[in-house]
Amino acid sequence: MDTNVLRNILFNPNENGITIFILGILFVLSVYHFLLFFQHKDKVYLYYSLYTFIIFVDELNDVSFGFIQTLVEPYTSILSFLDYPLMWLYNTIYFVFGFTFLNLKQYSKKWYSFVFRIIIILLVVIFSTTFFAAIIDNESFLAAVDNYFVSFLLLFGVIVYYPLFKLKMPLKSYIIIGSFVLYISSLLAHYGHLFGVVPLDSDLNYTIFYTGVLIENIIFSLGLGQKQKRILQDKNNSQQKLIEQLTENEKLKNEVHKQLEENVASLSQQAQAEKHEKLKEKYNKELAELKVTSLRSQMNPHFVFNSLNAIKLYIINNEKENAVYYLNKFSKLIRRILNASQDKETSLADEIETTSLYVNIENIRFNNEIDFILMIDESLNLETIKIPSLILQPFIENALWHGLSAKKGKKKIKLIINKDINGGLIITIEDNGIGRKRSAEIKENKVHKRGSVGLKLTEERLQNFVNDNNYKYSITLKDLYNKIGLPSGTKVTLKISY
Repeated sequence: MDTNVLRNILFNPNENGITIFILGILFVLSVYHFLLFFQHKDKVYLYYSLYTFIIFVDELNDVSFGFIQTLVEPYTSILSFLDYPLMWLYNTIYFVFGFTFLNLKQYSKKWYSFVFRIIIILLVVIFSTTFFAAIIDNESFLAAVDNYFVSFLLLFGVIVYYPLFKLKMPLKSYIIIGSFVLYISSLLAHYGHLFGVVPLDSDLNYTIFYTGVLIENIIFSLGLGQKQKRILQDKNNSQQKLIEQLTENEKLKNEVHKQLEENVASLSQQAQAEKHEKLKEKYNKELAELKVTSLRSQMNPHFVFNSLNAIKLYIINNEKENAVYYLNKFSKLIRRILNASQDKETSLADEIETTSLYVNIENIRFNNEIDFILMIDESLNLETIKIPSLILQPFIENALWHGLSAKKGKKKIKLIINKDINGGLIITIEDNGIGRKRSAEIKENKVHKRGSVGLKLTEERLQNFVNDNNYKYSITLKDLYNKIGLPSGTKVTLKISY
Protein backbone atom coordinates (compact mmCIF):
# COMPACT_ATOMS: atom_id res chain seq x y z
CA MET A 1 0.00 0.00 0.00
CA ASP A 2 1.24 3.49 -0.88
CA THR A 3 2.59 5.44 2.13
CA ASN A 4 0.51 8.49 1.25
CA VAL A 5 -2.67 6.39 1.05
CA LEU A 6 -2.00 4.78 4.44
CA ARG A 7 -1.18 8.19 5.91
CA ASN A 8 -4.43 9.60 4.49
CA ILE A 9 -6.43 6.73 6.07
CA LEU A 10 -4.81 7.09 9.49
CA PHE A 11 -4.76 10.88 9.62
CA ASN A 12 -8.30 11.43 8.23
CA PRO A 13 -10.55 8.72 9.77
CA ASN A 14 -13.68 10.87 9.58
CA GLU A 15 -13.43 11.35 5.84
CA ASN A 16 -12.42 7.85 4.72
CA GLY A 17 -15.09 5.79 6.56
CA ILE A 18 -13.19 4.52 9.62
CA THR A 19 -15.48 6.50 11.94
CA ILE A 20 -18.65 5.06 10.33
CA PHE A 21 -17.15 1.56 10.48
CA ILE A 22 -16.42 1.88 14.21
CA LEU A 23 -19.84 3.43 14.89
CA GLY A 24 -21.51 0.51 13.11
CA ILE A 25 -19.67 -2.00 15.29
CA LEU A 26 -20.51 -0.07 18.46
CA PHE A 27 -24.21 0.15 17.55
CA VAL A 28 -24.43 -3.58 16.78
CA LEU A 29 -22.67 -4.42 20.07
CA SER A 30 -25.04 -2.11 21.98
CA VAL A 31 -28.20 -3.67 20.56
CA TYR A 32 -26.87 -7.25 20.78
CA HIS A 33 -25.86 -7.03 24.44
CA PHE A 34 -29.04 -5.13 25.33
CA LEU A 35 -31.01 -8.11 24.00
CA LEU A 36 -28.72 -10.48 25.93
CA PHE A 37 -29.60 -8.57 29.11
CA PHE A 38 -33.29 -9.43 28.66
CA GLN A 39 -32.42 -13.03 27.86
CA HIS A 40 -30.03 -13.70 30.77
CA LYS A 41 -31.17 -11.03 33.30
CA ASP A 42 -27.51 -10.26 34.02
CA LYS A 43 -26.79 -6.55 34.55
CA VAL A 44 -23.27 -6.87 33.13
CA TYR A 45 -24.82 -7.00 29.64
CA LEU A 46 -26.87 -3.89 30.36
CA TYR A 47 -23.81 -1.94 31.54
CA TYR A 48 -21.77 -3.05 28.54
CA SER A 49 -24.61 -2.11 26.18
CA LEU A 50 -24.86 1.30 27.85
CA TYR A 51 -21.10 1.79 27.67
CA THR A 52 -20.87 1.09 23.92
CA PHE A 53 -24.03 3.08 23.17
CA ILE A 54 -22.74 6.24 24.90
CA ILE A 55 -19.48 6.01 22.91
CA PHE A 56 -21.61 5.58 19.77
CA VAL A 57 -23.65 8.73 20.56
CA ASP A 58 -20.56 10.73 21.51
CA GLU A 59 -18.82 9.99 18.20
CA LEU A 60 -21.85 10.69 15.98
CA ASN A 61 -20.89 14.35 15.65
CA ASP A 62 -17.57 13.39 14.01
CA VAL A 63 -19.24 11.91 10.89
CA SER A 64 -18.79 14.44 8.07
CA PHE A 65 -20.72 12.74 5.23
CA GLY A 66 -23.45 10.23 4.39
CA PHE A 67 -26.90 9.59 5.84
CA ILE A 68 -25.62 9.61 9.46
CA GLN A 69 -24.35 13.17 8.99
CA THR A 70 -27.77 14.13 7.57
CA LEU A 71 -29.58 12.57 10.55
CA VAL A 72 -27.28 14.14 13.12
CA GLU A 73 -27.03 17.60 11.59
CA PRO A 74 -30.11 19.10 13.40
CA TYR A 75 -28.62 18.02 16.74
CA THR A 76 -25.01 19.05 16.06
CA SER A 77 -24.99 21.87 18.62
CA ILE A 78 -26.43 19.62 21.36
CA LEU A 79 -23.94 16.81 20.63
CA SER A 80 -21.11 19.33 20.51
CA PHE A 81 -22.12 20.67 23.92
CA LEU A 82 -22.39 17.13 25.36
CA ASP A 83 -19.07 15.95 23.90
CA TYR A 84 -17.11 16.17 27.17
CA PRO A 85 -19.93 14.99 29.51
CA LEU A 86 -20.58 11.93 27.31
CA MET A 87 -16.87 11.07 27.32
CA TRP A 88 -16.78 11.35 31.12
CA LEU A 89 -19.97 9.30 31.38
CA TYR A 90 -18.89 6.33 29.25
CA ASN A 91 -15.55 6.18 31.07
CA THR A 92 -17.41 6.06 34.41
CA ILE A 93 -19.89 3.43 33.15
CA TYR A 94 -16.84 1.49 32.00
CA PHE A 95 -15.75 1.03 35.63
CA VAL A 96 -19.27 -0.14 36.56
CA PHE A 97 -19.20 -2.72 33.77
CA GLY A 98 -15.70 -3.94 34.61
CA PHE A 99 -16.29 -4.57 38.29
CA THR A 100 -19.75 -6.05 37.72
CA PHE A 101 -18.23 -8.40 35.15
CA LEU A 102 -15.62 -9.51 37.70
CA ASN A 103 -18.19 -9.74 40.52
CA LEU A 104 -15.88 -7.67 42.73
CA LYS A 105 -18.27 -7.77 45.70
CA GLN A 106 -17.71 -11.52 46.05
CA TYR A 107 -13.96 -11.04 46.54
CA SER A 108 -13.73 -7.81 48.51
CA LYS A 109 -16.76 -6.03 49.93
CA LYS A 110 -14.68 -3.12 51.25
CA TRP A 111 -13.01 -2.49 47.89
CA TYR A 112 -16.36 -2.88 46.12
CA SER A 113 -17.94 -0.25 48.41
CA PHE A 114 -15.00 2.13 47.91
CA VAL A 115 -15.07 1.82 44.10
CA PHE A 116 -18.80 2.31 43.74
CA ARG A 117 -18.90 5.24 46.15
CA ILE A 118 -16.35 7.01 43.96
CA ILE A 119 -18.40 6.10 40.87
CA ILE A 120 -21.53 7.64 42.42
CA ILE A 121 -19.55 10.81 43.21
CA LEU A 122 -18.27 10.90 39.62
CA LEU A 123 -21.81 10.57 38.24
CA VAL A 124 -23.02 13.40 40.49
CA VAL A 125 -20.12 15.59 39.34
CA ILE A 126 -20.81 14.80 35.67
CA PHE A 127 -24.51 15.68 35.81
CA SER A 128 -24.09 18.73 38.05
CA THR A 129 -21.23 20.12 35.91
CA THR A 130 -23.24 19.59 32.71
CA PHE A 131 -26.32 21.19 34.27
CA PHE A 132 -24.30 24.21 35.46
CA ALA A 133 -22.66 24.64 32.04
CA ALA A 134 -26.08 24.51 30.38
CA ILE A 135 -27.42 27.22 32.71
CA ILE A 136 -24.55 29.60 32.04
CA ASP A 137 -24.48 28.48 28.36
CA ASN A 138 -20.71 28.09 28.34
CA GLU A 139 -19.06 25.16 26.51
CA SER A 140 -15.59 26.42 27.38
CA PHE A 141 -16.35 25.73 31.04
CA LEU A 142 -16.69 22.02 30.18
CA ALA A 143 -13.41 22.12 28.25
CA ALA A 144 -11.70 23.70 31.28
CA VAL A 145 -13.03 20.96 33.57
CA ASP A 146 -12.06 18.23 31.08
CA ASN A 147 -8.32 18.21 31.79
CA TYR A 148 -8.90 17.75 35.51
CA PHE A 149 -11.66 15.19 35.08
CA VAL A 150 -9.83 12.99 32.55
CA SER A 151 -6.66 13.13 34.63
CA PHE A 152 -8.62 11.97 37.65
CA LEU A 153 -10.25 9.14 35.63
CA LEU A 154 -6.85 7.90 34.47
CA LEU A 155 -5.47 8.00 38.01
CA PHE A 156 -8.60 6.35 39.37
CA GLY A 157 -8.24 3.58 36.77
CA VAL A 158 -4.67 2.83 37.90
CA ILE A 159 -5.67 2.80 41.59
CA VAL A 160 -8.78 0.63 41.32
CA TYR A 161 -7.30 -1.91 38.91
CA TYR A 162 -4.12 -2.52 40.89
CA PRO A 163 -5.79 -4.99 43.36
CA LEU A 164 -7.03 -7.10 40.42
CA PHE A 165 -3.49 -8.38 39.93
CA LYS A 166 -3.51 -9.74 43.50
CA LEU A 167 -7.03 -11.15 43.70
CA LYS A 168 -7.71 -14.55 42.18
CA MET A 169 -10.58 -13.91 39.79
CA PRO A 170 -11.62 -15.95 36.78
CA LEU A 171 -11.81 -13.92 33.56
CA LYS A 172 -9.84 -10.99 35.03
CA SER A 173 -7.32 -11.17 32.17
CA TYR A 174 -10.01 -9.99 29.72
CA ILE A 175 -10.69 -6.86 31.78
CA ILE A 176 -7.01 -6.17 32.48
CA ILE A 177 -5.89 -6.51 28.86
CA GLY A 178 -8.92 -4.65 27.47
CA SER A 179 -8.51 -1.87 30.01
CA PHE A 180 -4.79 -1.59 29.30
CA VAL A 181 -5.45 -1.21 25.54
CA LEU A 182 -8.10 1.47 26.15
CA TYR A 183 -5.90 3.18 28.73
CA ILE A 184 -2.91 3.48 26.37
CA SER A 185 -5.04 4.55 23.40
CA SER A 186 -6.83 7.18 25.52
CA LEU A 187 -3.51 8.54 26.80
CA LEU A 188 -2.08 8.81 23.27
CA ALA A 189 -5.29 10.30 21.89
CA HIS A 190 -5.61 12.85 24.65
CA TYR A 191 -1.99 13.80 25.38
CA GLY A 192 -0.14 12.53 22.27
CA HIS A 193 0.32 16.03 20.85
CA LEU A 194 2.28 17.04 23.98
CA PHE A 195 4.96 14.44 23.16
CA GLY A 196 4.94 14.99 19.40
CA VAL A 197 3.30 11.58 18.73
CA VAL A 198 0.13 13.09 17.28
CA PRO A 199 0.35 16.14 14.98
CA LEU A 200 -1.98 18.98 15.99
CA ASP A 201 -3.17 19.51 12.40
CA SER A 202 -4.51 15.93 11.95
CA ASP A 203 -7.17 13.59 13.29
CA LEU A 204 -4.70 10.80 14.06
CA ASN A 205 -5.81 10.98 17.71
CA TYR A 206 -9.27 9.78 16.60
CA THR A 207 -7.75 6.82 14.73
CA ILE A 208 -5.70 5.88 17.80
CA PHE A 209 -8.74 6.12 20.05
CA TYR A 210 -10.99 4.19 17.61
CA THR A 211 -8.39 1.44 17.29
CA GLY A 212 -8.18 1.14 21.09
CA VAL A 213 -11.98 1.07 21.42
CA LEU A 214 -12.28 -1.60 18.70
CA ILE A 215 -9.61 -3.89 20.22
CA GLU A 216 -10.98 -3.34 23.71
CA ASN A 217 -14.54 -4.20 22.63
CA ILE A 218 -13.39 -7.35 20.87
CA ILE A 219 -11.60 -8.46 24.07
CA PHE A 220 -14.60 -7.61 26.26
CA SER A 221 -16.99 -9.43 23.91
CA LEU A 222 -14.76 -12.51 24.10
CA GLY A 223 -14.79 -12.17 27.90
CA LEU A 224 -18.59 -11.96 28.01
CA GLY A 225 -18.80 -15.02 25.77
CA GLN A 226 -16.42 -16.91 28.05
CA LYS A 227 -18.46 -15.85 31.08
CA GLN A 228 -21.68 -17.14 29.49
CA LYS A 229 -19.92 -20.39 28.63
CA ARG A 230 -18.91 -20.80 32.29
CA ILE A 231 -22.49 -20.11 33.41
CA LEU A 232 -23.84 -22.75 31.01
CA GLN A 233 -21.23 -25.24 32.24
CA ASP A 234 -22.20 -24.50 35.85
CA LYS A 235 -25.88 -25.00 34.98
CA ASN A 236 -25.17 -28.31 33.25
CA ASN A 237 -23.05 -29.49 36.18
CA SER A 238 -25.72 -28.39 38.66
CA GLN A 239 -28.45 -30.16 36.70
CA GLN A 240 -26.39 -33.34 36.61
CA LYS A 241 -25.82 -33.10 40.37
CA LEU A 242 -29.53 -32.46 40.89
CA ILE A 243 -30.43 -35.59 38.93
CA GLU A 244 -27.97 -37.65 40.97
CA GLN A 245 -29.21 -36.08 44.20
CA LEU A 246 -32.88 -36.73 43.36
CA THR A 247 -32.10 -40.36 42.50
CA GLU A 248 -30.32 -40.79 45.83
CA ASN A 249 -33.15 -39.02 47.68
CA GLU A 250 -35.75 -41.26 46.05
CA LYS A 251 -33.76 -44.33 47.05
CA LEU A 252 -33.43 -43.07 50.63
CA LYS A 253 -37.13 -42.22 50.81
CA ASN A 254 -38.11 -45.70 49.59
CA GLU A 255 -35.82 -47.35 52.16
CA VAL A 256 -37.22 -45.24 55.00
CA HIS A 257 -40.78 -45.84 53.85
CA LYS A 258 -40.19 -49.59 53.57
CA GLN A 259 -38.81 -49.70 57.12
CA LEU A 260 -41.78 -47.72 58.43
CA GLU A 261 -44.23 -50.02 56.64
CA GLU A 262 -42.56 -52.98 58.32
CA ASN A 263 -42.94 -51.23 61.69
CA VAL A 264 -46.58 -50.48 60.92
CA ALA A 265 -47.24 -54.09 59.95
CA SER A 266 -45.52 -55.36 63.09
CA LEU A 267 -47.48 -53.01 65.33
CA SER A 268 -50.69 -53.93 63.53
CA GLN A 269 -50.10 -57.62 64.24
CA GLN A 270 -49.49 -56.84 67.89
CA ALA A 271 -52.73 -54.87 68.05
CA GLN A 272 -54.71 -57.72 66.48
CA ALA A 273 -53.20 -60.27 68.84
CA GLU A 274 -53.97 -58.17 71.93
CA LYS A 275 -57.33 -59.04 73.51
CA HIS A 276 -57.55 -56.34 76.11
CA GLU A 277 -59.60 -53.40 74.75
CA LYS A 278 -57.61 -50.63 76.44
CA LEU A 279 -54.30 -51.97 75.20
CA LYS A 280 -55.84 -52.53 71.80
CA GLU A 281 -56.99 -48.90 71.70
CA LYS A 282 -53.49 -47.78 72.73
CA TYR A 283 -51.92 -49.83 69.94
CA ASN A 284 -54.39 -48.40 67.40
CA LYS A 285 -53.43 -44.85 68.38
CA GLU A 286 -49.74 -45.68 68.13
CA LEU A 287 -50.43 -47.29 64.77
CA ALA A 288 -52.19 -44.16 63.49
CA GLU A 289 -49.34 -41.91 64.64
CA LEU A 290 -46.76 -44.22 63.05
CA LYS A 291 -48.70 -44.01 59.80
CA VAL A 292 -48.56 -40.24 60.08
CA THR A 293 -44.79 -40.50 60.46
CA SER A 294 -44.81 -42.66 57.35
CA LEU A 295 -46.74 -39.99 55.47
CA ARG A 296 -44.27 -37.33 56.55
CA SER A 297 -41.35 -39.53 55.53
CA GLN A 298 -42.89 -39.52 52.04
CA MET A 299 -43.62 -35.83 51.95
CA ASN A 300 -40.57 -34.33 53.63
CA PRO A 301 -37.57 -35.68 51.62
CA HIS A 302 -39.34 -35.33 48.27
CA PHE A 303 -40.72 -31.87 49.05
CA VAL A 304 -37.54 -30.62 50.75
CA PHE A 305 -35.16 -31.53 47.94
CA ASN A 306 -37.52 -30.40 45.18
CA SER A 307 -37.87 -27.05 46.94
CA LEU A 308 -34.12 -26.70 47.41
CA ASN A 309 -33.55 -27.56 43.76
CA ALA A 310 -36.09 -24.92 42.69
CA ILE A 311 -34.40 -22.31 44.92
CA LYS A 312 -31.01 -23.36 43.55
CA LEU A 313 -32.21 -22.51 40.04
CA TYR A 314 -32.93 -18.96 41.22
CA ILE A 315 -29.33 -18.77 42.43
CA ILE A 316 -27.95 -20.19 39.18
CA ASN A 317 -30.04 -17.70 37.18
CA ASN A 318 -28.67 -14.88 39.36
CA GLU A 319 -32.16 -14.08 40.78
CA LYS A 320 -30.74 -13.43 44.25
CA GLU A 321 -33.76 -11.59 45.66
CA ASN A 322 -36.12 -14.45 44.75
CA ALA A 323 -33.64 -17.00 46.13
CA VAL A 324 -33.38 -15.21 49.50
CA TYR A 325 -37.16 -14.62 49.67
CA TYR A 326 -38.06 -18.26 49.08
CA LEU A 327 -35.19 -19.60 51.17
CA ASN A 328 -36.51 -17.64 54.16
CA LYS A 329 -40.01 -19.01 53.63
CA PHE A 330 -38.66 -22.51 53.11
CA SER A 331 -36.64 -22.50 56.35
CA LYS A 332 -39.68 -21.20 58.23
CA LEU A 333 -41.84 -23.99 56.76
CA ILE A 334 -39.30 -26.69 57.66
CA ARG A 335 -39.25 -25.46 61.27
CA ARG A 336 -43.04 -25.68 61.36
CA ILE A 337 -43.04 -29.19 59.87
CA LEU A 338 -40.50 -30.34 62.46
CA ASN A 339 -42.61 -28.85 65.27
CA ALA A 340 -45.72 -30.46 63.82
CA SER A 341 -43.95 -33.82 63.81
CA GLN A 342 -43.73 -33.58 67.60
CA ASP A 343 -47.17 -32.07 68.33
CA LYS A 344 -50.39 -33.93 67.57
CA GLU A 345 -52.44 -30.74 67.66
CA THR A 346 -51.85 -27.15 66.64
CA SER A 347 -53.79 -23.89 66.62
CA LEU A 348 -55.82 -23.03 63.54
CA ALA A 349 -53.71 -19.88 63.15
CA ASP A 350 -50.49 -21.92 62.94
CA GLU A 351 -52.08 -24.42 60.56
CA ILE A 352 -53.18 -21.62 58.21
CA GLU A 353 -49.71 -20.08 58.20
CA THR A 354 -48.06 -23.46 57.59
CA THR A 355 -50.47 -24.13 54.71
CA SER A 356 -49.76 -20.70 53.19
CA LEU A 357 -46.01 -21.31 53.40
CA TYR A 358 -46.44 -24.74 51.78
CA VAL A 359 -48.41 -23.28 48.84
CA ASN A 360 -45.85 -20.49 48.48
CA ILE A 361 -42.97 -22.93 48.17
CA GLU A 362 -44.82 -25.34 45.86
CA ASN A 363 -45.79 -22.38 43.69
CA ILE A 364 -42.13 -22.03 42.64
CA ARG A 365 -42.46 -25.15 40.50
CA PHE A 366 -45.66 -23.72 39.00
CA ASN A 367 -43.75 -20.54 38.01
CA ASN A 368 -45.91 -18.64 40.53
CA GLU A 369 -49.01 -19.12 38.36
CA ILE A 370 -51.24 -20.23 41.26
CA ASP A 371 -53.46 -17.65 42.92
CA PHE A 372 -53.94 -18.74 46.54
CA ILE A 373 -57.04 -17.11 48.05
CA LEU A 374 -57.59 -17.18 51.81
CA MET A 375 -61.04 -16.34 53.22
CA ILE A 376 -61.50 -16.57 57.01
CA ASP A 377 -64.52 -15.79 59.19
CA GLU A 378 -63.44 -12.83 61.34
CA SER A 379 -65.49 -14.05 64.28
CA LEU A 380 -63.27 -17.12 64.69
CA ASN A 381 -60.56 -17.08 67.37
CA LEU A 382 -57.81 -18.78 65.39
CA GLU A 383 -55.42 -19.03 68.33
CA THR A 384 -57.76 -21.05 70.57
CA ILE A 385 -59.23 -23.46 68.02
CA LYS A 386 -57.22 -26.70 67.92
CA ILE A 387 -56.98 -29.10 64.98
CA PRO A 388 -54.58 -31.96 64.10
CA SER A 389 -51.25 -30.59 62.85
CA LEU A 390 -50.62 -30.67 59.09
CA ILE A 391 -54.21 -31.81 58.49
CA LEU A 392 -54.78 -29.49 55.50
CA GLN A 393 -51.57 -30.29 53.64
CA PRO A 394 -52.79 -33.52 51.92
CA PHE A 395 -55.90 -31.73 50.57
CA ILE A 396 -53.82 -28.83 49.26
CA GLU A 397 -51.29 -31.24 47.73
CA ASN A 398 -54.07 -33.12 45.94
CA ALA A 399 -55.50 -29.87 44.59
CA LEU A 400 -52.05 -28.80 43.34
CA TRP A 401 -50.80 -31.97 41.73
CA HIS A 402 -54.01 -33.70 40.66
CA GLY A 403 -56.25 -30.72 39.91
CA LEU A 404 -54.00 -27.85 38.77
CA SER A 405 -50.75 -29.35 37.44
CA ALA A 406 -52.39 -30.40 34.14
CA LYS A 407 -54.57 -27.30 33.83
CA LYS A 408 -53.81 -24.54 31.33
CA GLY A 409 -54.59 -20.90 32.03
CA LYS A 410 -55.42 -19.32 35.37
CA LYS A 411 -54.97 -21.57 38.41
CA LYS A 412 -56.70 -20.89 41.72
CA ILE A 413 -56.98 -22.48 45.14
CA LYS A 414 -59.40 -21.13 47.72
CA LEU A 415 -59.10 -21.94 51.40
CA ILE A 416 -62.33 -20.85 53.11
CA ILE A 417 -62.78 -21.21 56.87
CA ASN A 418 -66.17 -20.47 58.47
CA LYS A 419 -68.00 -21.06 61.73
CA ASP A 420 -70.82 -23.60 61.69
CA ILE A 421 -74.20 -22.46 62.97
CA ASN A 422 -73.86 -25.09 65.70
CA GLY A 423 -70.48 -23.74 66.81
CA GLY A 424 -68.35 -26.10 64.76
CA LEU A 425 -65.79 -25.45 62.03
CA ILE A 426 -66.25 -25.65 58.25
CA ILE A 427 -63.08 -25.73 56.15
CA THR A 428 -63.47 -25.63 52.37
CA ILE A 429 -60.66 -26.21 49.86
CA GLU A 430 -61.71 -25.38 46.32
CA ASP A 431 -59.64 -25.47 43.13
CA ASN A 432 -60.44 -24.65 39.51
CA GLY A 433 -58.50 -27.64 38.18
CA ILE A 434 -59.31 -30.40 35.69
CA GLY A 435 -61.58 -32.36 38.05
CA ARG A 436 -61.32 -35.81 39.61
CA LYS A 437 -62.47 -37.75 36.54
CA ARG A 438 -59.88 -36.27 34.19
CA SER A 439 -57.20 -36.54 36.90
CA ALA A 440 -57.98 -40.25 37.33
CA GLU A 441 -57.64 -40.79 33.57
CA ILE A 442 -54.24 -39.11 33.53
CA LYS A 443 -53.14 -41.13 36.55
CA GLU A 444 -54.26 -44.37 34.86
CA ASN A 445 -52.08 -43.62 31.85
CA LYS A 446 -48.98 -43.00 33.94
CA VAL A 447 -46.32 -45.70 34.11
CA HIS A 448 -45.62 -45.00 37.78
CA LYS A 449 -48.83 -44.80 39.78
CA ARG A 450 -48.68 -43.29 43.24
CA GLY A 451 -51.38 -44.27 45.70
CA SER A 452 -53.04 -41.47 47.63
CA VAL A 453 -52.24 -42.62 51.16
CA GLY A 454 -52.33 -39.03 52.41
CA LEU A 455 -56.12 -38.68 52.48
CA LYS A 456 -56.62 -42.11 54.10
CA LEU A 457 -54.21 -41.26 56.89
CA THR A 458 -55.84 -37.85 57.27
CA GLU A 459 -59.19 -39.51 57.91
CA GLU A 460 -57.61 -41.85 60.46
CA ARG A 461 -55.99 -38.91 62.26
CA LEU A 462 -59.27 -37.01 62.27
CA GLN A 463 -61.04 -40.06 63.65
CA ASN A 464 -58.55 -40.32 66.52
CA PHE A 465 -58.78 -36.56 67.11
CA VAL A 466 -62.58 -36.54 67.41
CA ASN A 467 -62.59 -39.75 69.50
CA ASP A 468 -60.17 -38.22 72.01
CA ASN A 469 -62.20 -35.02 72.29
CA ASN A 470 -65.77 -36.34 71.81
CA TYR A 471 -66.15 -34.36 68.56
CA LYS A 472 -67.56 -35.33 65.19
CA TYR A 473 -66.23 -34.78 61.69
CA SER A 474 -67.19 -35.29 58.05
CA ILE A 475 -65.35 -34.95 54.72
CA THR A 476 -67.21 -34.44 51.44
CA LEU A 477 -65.71 -34.20 47.97
CA LYS A 478 -67.70 -32.50 45.23
CA ASP A 479 -66.92 -32.15 41.53
CA LEU A 480 -67.55 -28.68 40.15
CA TYR A 481 -68.91 -27.94 36.67
CA ASN A 482 -69.26 -24.77 34.62
CA LYS A 483 -72.41 -23.49 32.92
CA ILE A 484 -72.03 -25.79 29.91
CA GLY A 485 -71.39 -28.87 32.04
CA LEU A 486 -67.64 -29.17 31.73
CA PRO A 487 -65.46 -29.98 34.81
CA SER A 488 -64.28 -26.77 36.47
CA GLY A 489 -62.60 -28.03 39.62
CA THR A 490 -63.03 -29.87 42.90
CA LYS A 491 -64.42 -28.80 46.27
CA VAL A 492 -63.44 -30.50 49.53
CA THR A 493 -65.42 -29.66 52.67
CA LEU A 494 -64.17 -30.67 56.12
CA LYS A 495 -66.60 -30.18 59.01
CA ILE A 496 -65.61 -30.58 62.66
CA SER A 497 -68.43 -30.36 65.21
CA TYR A 498 -67.25 -29.36 68.69
